[in-house]
Amino acid sequence: MKRRDFIILLGGAAGWPLSARAQQNVGPVIGFLHSQTSDGFPEPLREFRQALKESGYVEGDNLAIEYGWAQNQPGRLRSLTADLVSRRVAVLAAMDTPSALAAKEAMAPVPVVFMTGIDPVAAGLVASLARPGGNLTGVNFLSGELTAKRLGVVRELIPGATRFAVLLNTVDIANSETTMRDVETAARPMKLQLRFLNVGTNQEITAAFASFVRERPDALLIGSGPYFYARRVQLALLSARYGIPTMYTQRQYVEAGGLLSYGANVSGAWREVGLYIGRILKGAKPADLPVVQASKFELVINADTARTLDISVPPSLLSVADEVIE
Repeated sequence: MKRRDFIILLGGAAGWPLSARAQQNVGPVIGFLHSQTSDGFPEPLREFRQALKESGYVEGDNLAIEYGWAQNQPGRLRSLTADLVSRRVAVLAAMDTPSALAAKEAMAPVPVVFMTGIDPVAAGLVASLARPGGNLTGVNFLSGELTAKRLGVVRELIPGATRFAVLLNTVDIANSETTMRDVETAARPMKLQLRFLNVGTNQEITAAFASFVRERPDALLIGSGPYFYARRVQLALLSARYGIPTMYTQRQYVEAGGLLSYGANVSGAWREVGLYIGRILKGAKPADLPVVQASKFELVINADTARTLDISVPPSLLSVADEVIE
């Protein structure tokens, strides 16, 4: 049995190997929650740690981090939250929407800094963006509110596109419900035909793409959330294999070979969480820290993928793109 499998079977957080070290440190301990696995987030995790370092906290030196990766099983997040709280962590980092909701539902009695792409006020995470009012604050990167822009960019790239497939995740229900609602609202004035596909495993993702052979859409929109982000290479490869022009929510998909993306940079959001945790460790209260909203959005185009799909990117898009990957 592999060591990693052994840790997972024990049912504890992936941070168990750090527990002994955490007890030896004289500095604070922060808890870390995420619904996925560590494999898909090396760059954001580096940004998170770098932000903590810039705030004066270095993991393994004067700070310990207890990691709770739910291994794509959001149902584990409540128990992981309770476990981290029982370790008396100073701050809890809830690094995606399922983790934020789990921390809220569990009424974690410690400061919580969350990251989410849905409306944190509507989700009940905070009373208001300017004045969170409780023990939760965090970062909102407005993924859902950019849906109309994403559809518009695709139609500028492929003027005749009217039939859109939308990939949703059955694991991250909150993000999927938000995505469906936002896509339906944005597509209505454009008179687009929509087909929603729900997936929860790698095999279901592959099967969804295979179905495009029979019912070929003009374009595909990938829903937001960490589930798809962790599978960005698989999504890019399948999009290329089946020749489907695909719009994503973050640039990392395009760097992995996807066609184009429009949205905030997820690594930047992880960095903001780290900076807020640093402020809280120095005495700031979550209730007094406004929810950070992404203010810079970027359009990224993979020109090589466009050529593979036999798509000619119009000059109007090339001129406004923040980056064109050759």
